[in-house]
Amino acid sequence: MNLKKLVIAVDGYSACGKSTTAKQVASVLGYRYIDTGAMYRAVTMYFLDHHISLTNPKEILKALQDIHITFKVNSKGKSETYLNGLNVEKEIRKMKVSEMVSQVSTVKEVRNALVEQQRRMGKEKALVMDGRDIGTVVFPNADLKLFMTADTLVRAFRRQKELMEKDQLVDLDEVMENILQRDKIDTTRAESPLRQAEDAIVIDTTNISIDEQVDEVVRLAVSKAVAL
Repeated sequence: MNLKKLVIAVDGYSACGKSTTAKQVASVLGYRYIDTGAMYRAVTMYFLDHHISLTNPKEILKALQDIHITFKVNSKGKSETYLNGLNVEKEIRKMKVSEMVSQVSTVKEVRNALVEQQRRMGKEKALVMDGRDIGTVVFPNADLKLFMTADTLVRAFRRQKELMEKDQLVDLDEVMENILQRDKIDTTRAESPLRQAEDAIVIDTTNISIDEQVDEVVRLAVSKAVAL
């Protein structure tokens, strides 16, 4: 059966399993996967490394012209982020980037540049994209919109475990504080705040595994593709 190709938008809070689920769903469906959070992290890393002031629009616009973000699938089938040709997948996941990424994401010039790039990526469809504003701003007409959430403490445990697997030992209180701070910035920023699209399907991941999340999203996607 030739199913209609979809644009699947996955939004939600940090550490809800968004990226992991979106990656696996894309793999099952044979779709491309775009991690928009990684794009904002890559810009954040560049800004930190080049001491770009977030209050200087001219400096920001000039820096954005020098930032080129691409994704490549490695030998293990995992998508990795490249900044100006260099693999930065590990660097962009470090706490110093996590502590700044939400602030960088509030900058209008940054959002405009990345949203434009993200929309170009979606023109061919057959795409799973996750982030904070995919179903509300980037693809308001996405074929399937999902909004993922989970208990804050569960999210903190997950993020701490993720960091430990990358040899970063971070106190749970610090991880929790970072998550709460990011939630506040993401939901209250003037530019494209994190919010649930009216037609998004909510998935609470507090008590379900990644496999269960993936199964549910694939089921929803196939059902939508058949219906279109």
